[in-house]
Amino acid sequence: MYRMLIAILLLYLICYVLFRLVNSEVWVEDGNTYVIYPERPISIYYMFRPLSYLDGFLTGTGSHIGPHQ
Repeated sequence: MYRMLIAILLLYLICYVLFRLVNSEVWVEDGNTYVIYPERPISIYYMFRPLSYLDGFLTGTGSHIGPHQ
């Protein structure tokens, strides 16, 4: 049981890291790095939001839904 839970959590973490690597950009206006979530489907934003908070706290990386204006 514990192995399955650890495997699921590890898969969740790996998916977030891959998503972050592909969808990160440095915004020219302030020079900070942001993880850009797609506007549709919004479920991706809600799925990774808990790790996004932790990521922001540990690394200072922000997040944004849709491209910066």
